[in-house]
Amino acid sequence: MRDIAYPPVILAAKTGFRLLGQRFTMTGTEHVPRSGGVLLAYNHIGYVDFVYGGLAANPSGRLVRFMAKRELFDHALVGPLMRSLHHIEVDRGAGVASFRTAVEFLRRGEAVGIFPEATISRSMELKEFKTGAVRIAAEAGVPVVPVIMWGTQRMMTKDHPKDFSRGKTIALTVGEPLHPTGADPAAETAELRAAMTELLDRTIRDYPAEEQPPGSWWLPASYGGSAPTPEEALRLDAEEKRRRAERRVNKSTK
Repeated sequence: MRDIAYPPVILAAKTGFRLLGQRFTMTGTEHVPRSGGVLLAYNHIGYVDFVYGGLAANPSGRLVRFMAKRELFDHALVGPLMRSLHHIEVDRGAGVASFRTAVEFLRRGEAVGIFPEATISRSMELKEFKTGAVRIAAEAGVPVVPVIMWGTQRMMTKDHPKDFSRGKTIALTVGEPLHPTGADPAAETAELRAAMTELLDRTIRDYPAEEQPPGSWWLPASYGGSAPTPEEALRLDAEEKRRRAERRVNKSTK
């Protein structure tokens, strides 16, 4: 797959990271194979996760094709960029096309990125997973590599103002590959989620304490932070979904 835009985008992103004085801690990146199809499964805590997620595969020299919602591809500025990087458009109302595209990419030896939670987690903990990740990997016959990001939520996420101030630490923890067969997608999805839960716990505990003091809004309530509990987050998600539905109705009646 020809990549004209990706290398300069990576260079620009790394320049931005330096200008922001960001520190990176990355562990387990050796688990990303240097060749062959691989599906990277990420937690989803902020709007800039796409920008930072690819770093997990960077030491292996891989470019990640992220599966992303259609709205990004419809955007006048973001859309052309997403297509130039060969990311995969996901229409949540008709996911068969994106499933097939992801499988095709993986069979051609590409690295594909997916967010099994589908949407950003307000609680900063893992939401329930969709089974798409293990089904795609099983269909393509490739491993799933779990990846946890931490710190990206501090810059841009739901319900909080943007904060691109200098000096933040960004942590990425990569786990050992899993090899789903598709025999039991629900059980294999639970296995993936359990692996990522353990990685998330380790990443949060290893994160610099001075950057996430007790009560921090970006820290899960179960770790002493003030982020919504998973139950509260579900309620907020439902309210957001209802407001969006109302806006669509209002727009269609105008």
